[in-house]
Amino acid sequence: MPDLLPNWIPIPGWLDLVDIAVVAAIGWVGIGAVRRTRARPALLGLATLAAVYFFARGLNLQLTAALFQGFFAVVVLVLVVVFQEDLRRVFEQIGSWRRRDRDAAVPAEVEVLDQLVRTVAHLAAARTGALIVIPGREPLDRHVEGGVVLGGRLSEPLLLSLFDASSPGHDGAVVLRGTTIERFALHLPLSSNHEALGPGGTRHAAALGLAERTDAICIAVSEERGTVSVARDGALRVLRHPEDLSRELRADFDRAPDDSPWWTGRRLRDPVIAAIGALALWAVFVPGSDMTEKTVTAPIRIANLPEDLAIESIEPDGLSVTLRGLRRDLLLAESADLSVEIDAYLSRFGRRTFAVSEEDVRTPDTVTVVGVEPERIRISLRPAGADPMGSGPEDEL
Repeated sequence: MPDLLPNWIPIPGWLDLVDIAVVAAIGWVGIGAVRRTRARPALLGLATLAAVYFFARGLNLQLTAALFQGFFAVVVLVLVVVFQEDLRRVFEQIGSWRRRDRDAAVPAEVEVLDQLVRTVAHLAAARTGALIVIPGREPLDRHVEGGVVLGGRLSEPLLLSLFDASSPGHDGAVVLRGTTIERFALHLPLSSNHEALGPGGTRHAAALGLAERTDAICIAVSEERGTVSVARDGALRVLRHPEDLSRELRADFDRAPDDSPWWTGRRLRDPVIAAIGALALWAVFVPGSDMTEKTVTAPIRIANLPEDLAIESIEPDGLSVTLRGLRRDLLLAESADLSVEIDAYLSRFGRRTFAVSEEDVRTPDTVTVVGVEPERIRISLRPAGADPMGSGPEDEL
């Protein structure tokens, strides 16, 4: 198979495949983190600046490129400042890397799940405010404050008593883990996304605030409107009916994580993007960074030709130029404006044979000319107004 491919296409070995797989896995995690982060507009802005920088370099806009080059010199610091919270969340996810145990994270028994739904519906009908947190895989301790450890089994009477207006902890949140009420009277971080909150109050701001920072599911009951809202993945959604909460939870936890095979649909999109990106990076930075030589055919351009003379033929019509540089630079140089420029000023004095040197080759600055063949060319000329098909004598000495 390698013999059937062009010689400029790099073939990865076994260690290269492992290298690509590791980078693809990291990219897969990064894509997932970017999809969940609230800083996606900032990422798009940074990508736009990078595109402008490379465009300026390609057009040799030196002032613009120098300005952006100074900016990208501190890009790591910019990333840490802008994405501080998101980077910390990614590191926490790596530290707790394991498959989410959905049966242990939420009420798994149908009876207990129905009790939760009935209790929420009862609270909504009575217009009693409530805030219930169902943790995911990510830890909550860094984002919450206070709380009283309970460790009681989930039941409708217990939940109603915890959110009763006479209870000292009714304004806080309740944390459910499996079939257990783990803690109550918990204080959650508030969201500042007023557009997403809409008419929601403090409970909704707390539910959305935790959902923006973790993968927890937060259920908020409004005491003013008697509505039930669910916050998760940084979004807040009001349910049309309190009973819809059962379908909301069952859709995530009572079925397989994804009914479609892993090789189809949206589940395949992110790993494919990550794999293609890793392969492209490998091709550019690994074999592309090797110093090598390549021989290409360069056209001949004649400069300073007298106005009363015209070119009839050039022998040969192209030169073999050997270039040396990085593999990626050689690949780009082949498609660039590569040529051999011959100064024909002395043709006015009868010269028709010209020596070719490496200095006559016009190449990008990223590559070096190490050889030119042949070392001489011959130009046949005729008077500028003569018929090229005529039978007159050839104008050469």
